Amino acid sequence: MQDDATTDPAGALRLEGITKDFGPNRVLKGVTMDLRAGRVTALLGANGAGKSTLIKILSGIYERQDGRILVSGQAVDISTPMTAAQHGIQTVHQRIDDSIIPDLTVAENLVFEEMVRGSGPRVRTLKSLLPRAREIAQTLDLEWSDNFLLKDAFEIGIADGQLLLLARALNHRPKVLILDEPTSTLSATETDRLFTLVRRLRDEGVAIMYVTHRLSEVRTLADDLVVLRDGRLQQEQSAPFDMPAAVEAMLGKTIQVEVSELTEHRGERVALELRGIQLLPRSAPIDLDLRYGEVTGVIGLIGAGKTELAQAVFGAERLRAGSMRLDGAEFAPRSTRDAVRRGIYLAPEDRAAQAMLLGWTVATTGSLPFLAKISRGSVVNRRAERRMAADIINDYGVVATGPDQEMDALSGGNQQKVVVARWLRQSPRIMLLDEPFRGVDLGARRDLAHKAREQAEAGACVVVLVSDVEELREVADRVVVLAEGQTYLDAYASEIDNSTIIASMSEVA
Repeated sequence: MQDDATTDPAGALRLEGITKDFGPNRVLKGVTMDLRAGRVTALLGANGAGKSTLIKILSGIYERQDGRILVSGQAVDISTPMTAAQHGIQTVHQRIDDSIIPDLTVAENLVFEEMVRGSGPRVRTLKSLLPRAREIAQTLDLEWSDNFLLKDAFEIGIADGQLLLLARALNHRPKVLILDEPTSTLSATETDRLFTLVRRLRDEGVAIMYVTHRLSEVRTLADDLVVLRDGRLQQEQSAPFDMPAAVEAMLGKTIQVEVSELTEHRGERVALELRGIQLLPRSAPIDLDLRYGEVTGVIGLIGAGKTELAQAVFGAERLRAGSMRLDGAEFAPRSTRDAVRRGIYLAPEDRAAQAMLLGWTVATTGSLPFLAKISRGSVVNRRAERRMAADIINDYGVVATGPDQEMDALSGGNQQKVVVARWLRQSPRIMLLDEPFRGVDLGARRDLAHKAREQAEAGACVVVLVSDVEELREVADRVVVLAEGQTYLDAYASEIDNSTIIASMSEVA
């Protein structure tokens, strides 16, 4: 980044060669970067890039393995959140539960750190905290009533909780402010207020790290951007930004597949019509048709709305707005069970948290969604269950000792094969695969892509939701690009190249 003559380096933060290991896995690999006073630096990166680890090191939650942290040119040791605050570093985390103290009121949470340091008001009653709590809330022009300030902090909404933490952070007049996805739960009005505040702090000389997946916010707010990928700093830019280059840096520069070696199929019959659906809290409605006989690849960065789309179709979440029609008839699944009964299946993004149970075997995991088919009353036919698992192992090349091996003992790729296979082998009408290739090796990825295409060739409507261009190219007949809940491209794979896809992913206003 070029030096800005109007920017005072005092209060800036510098990272030099920061590394962090978790067991044998090196998550940060020598990160060196600067946060300059009076500038907003956007930190971008896909899942697993190392953003959260870097934030937690700066916040004093994790200790770095190696490297130096300098504030105002002086090397500092940040070992706890308290020492981070002492050096002028304040962080507003995306997960508010990590920072709000349970069983305390909003007022107590606002003045908590002052009370711990002994600099806050003397506490005789809860009401004696209110004047100081109101002062801190006013940092953000929050006109919270006394009744609101006396509420248990866990009873307020997520957006208000985020504003509470931001007001508390700003009360310390930080040199460095780290905002981790700060607008993820805010309304448009609250977001505008936040942007005004960020600009004010920047003008006052605060160095701001702004972590976001919304490229429109980067364009609107940031002076600089940095891209992390696989624990390394990949790119730095100063405004005006080359967003396609930033997106390519996030995804990886070595996209090997331009047009994959597949025979493109174009479905003629519409399976699911989506009209006026709203995927994200502040996104405009979109229309989308999904067809039988083709694989629709939906691609977008974190927060694009891919998972929200899949969960709405599967009945896991209600649509914010809009309607769906399945084979021409109104479709509004009341539950995931309702969707499964209609032949609509979802292999979710997070297999460990959403598709597996601790201690369960290949057999019990493979049969879980379809126990009614192999049960009489409440008694499961274990022989049929094990036959089902044996078929999964054989048909999908799962490396396992047998149906009774626990899922936890399998590799990530073999776990994913079981989780996806249990749905695909049941002749889906609509098959939704949310990040099915995450954490699997190239061989497993190609096996799963081949099986997904087999289902489409047999007549199913298959939707694969990914964030990687190369994965998309290996499976999709049709490409739909989502960004911040909006559709920016809808074309067949043979009609477009990788640069078109990447440019569309970065087209947000």
